[in-house]
Amino acid sequence: MQALDDVLRMGVGQAAAAGVAAVVTSDQDTIYEGAFGARETGKSAPMTADTVVWIASMTKAITAMAAMQLVERGKLALDKPIAAVLPELANPQVLEGFDARGTPRLRPARGAITLRHLLTHTAGFTYDMWNADNARYLEHTGLPGITTCKNAALTTPLVFDPGTGWDYGINIDWAGKAVEAASGDDLETCFRRNIFEPLGMRSTSFRLSADQRTRLGGMHARAKDGSLQAIPFEVPQEPEFQMGGGGLYSTAQDYARFVRALLNDGAPLVSPATFAEMARNNIGDLDVLPLKTVSARRTADADFFPGMRCKWGLSFLINTETTPQGRSPGSLAWAGLANCYFWADPVRKIGGVYASQVLPFFDPKAIGLFRAFETAVYGSVKR
Repeated sequence: MQALDDVLRMGVGQAAAAGVAAVVTSDQDTIYEGAFGARETGKSAPMTADTVVWIASMTKAITAMAAMQLVERGKLALDKPIAAVLPELANPQVLEGFDARGTPRLRPARGAITLRHLLTHTAGFTYDMWNADNARYLEHTGLPGITTCKNAALTTPLVFDPGTGWDYGINIDWAGKAVEAASGDDLETCFRRNIFEPLGMRSTSFRLSADQRTRLGGMHARAKDGSLQAIPFEVPQEPEFQMGGGGLYSTAQDYARFVRALLNDGAPLVSPATFAEMARNNIGDLDVLPLKTVSARRTADADFFPGMRCKWGLSFLINTETTPQGRSPGSLAWAGLANCYFWADPVRKIGGVYASQVLPFFDPKAIGLFRAFETAVYGSVKR
């Protein structure tokens, strides 16, 4: 598909990414695979479809899949208090603001947190990079950030009562803890047995193997002059907890196998009925809100489809209208902080994975290239 090659090659040439890998899949097989640029700027190793990248929050959909497998087996429940599995969440606190001295004002939450709340980002947890009160709370308390993978990073308060709002946050990290508690395995083991091995995802893990390191893509930051500079980054390899909300490394090839399962109504991972529950709007009249940055180094403002009401499944972004790129209503999607993206279109039976390693998230050049790529996909693939 020359048009897809041309879009990606041009984007790399215009410094949208140092290197990019992309895979397009139908419900049956891979229909496009391409990679352009370098794994790290200034170095000779080329980007390839099997380059290993930090997929960050694309981990969330995999954690949700593992949780729903346990719901099917009766080991987790969507709508019962999650404190039965995670006693740490028995008495959540809500942050109401700060007093004149800057001390946080907390009160007990009204209502219990459930697994459905966690999987839909309606529990009340947030991320400090998109919530100013959370950032202020971390500064006041000295708590570590989530990417440290320290248990203390999970002890932030809620910003609203469970089920009363939508805000993107550490919810799926807690869902990962629930998966571990219910399964008796750590996430690495649980995912490998129940998701990675059935799908043939041999290059996806929390811990980097020696082989993965030979294919690892470097992280990059956008400099003030618009260039990309390589920066040091690695998810802790001996963490206090495995970050179900964002800790996985993978490849575009591997993640496309997961997307293919989404295009097959969850098979072979979950039943069609379970997948239908995952793929529907699970937040009712609430809407997914644009993400407003409070940390420009890590993320720009992010609004996937301006002017469109978007919903959330278990655990995916759901567009309610045909997108400007051509994605059908009811498609499932999400992204990773270093400008990795995926989507699964159940109407056209087509999905894609786009992998780069660029900060900040939703960098205009980076998101522009992804959108151009998806537009080219819908213009080239007739299904």
